[in-house]
Amino acid sequence: QVQVVESGGGLVHPGGSLNLSCAASGNTFKIFAMNWYRQAPGKQRELVGTLNTGTIEYADWVQGRFTISRDNAMNTVYLQANNLKPEDTAVYYCNPTIVITASAQGGSTMAGVDYWGKGTLVTVSA
Repeated sequence: QVQVVESGGGLVHPGGSLNLSCAASGNTFKIFAMNWYRQAPGKQRELVGTLNTGTIEYADWVQGRFTISRDNAMNTVYLQANNLKPEDTAVYYCNPTIVITASAQGGSTMAGVDYWGKGTLVTVSA
């Protein structure tokens, strides 16, 4: 069973920072492309940013405060969130959309997917 695991959430004061991580449980696949989403209490899920082939794009509201990155092995994707505000309080979700898995023949296979983790809660409060 595919498992996407987010981590790094927690309680932080306004102006603080957190570094969220997303990886496949047991490194069963590499993340080639993905989205970070968030869902605040009582609100709809919204896109934070997208990592795709050679590009990273952010929602307009990010305004330079968040940065998406990935380790060279493509095992883990990060969301560095800086200058956090109370309105950033939300569950943050990782959504891999293209993954690379090892094939039985010894090579690798790239596939489009729509995987979701359970999210990691970020609470910004004084």
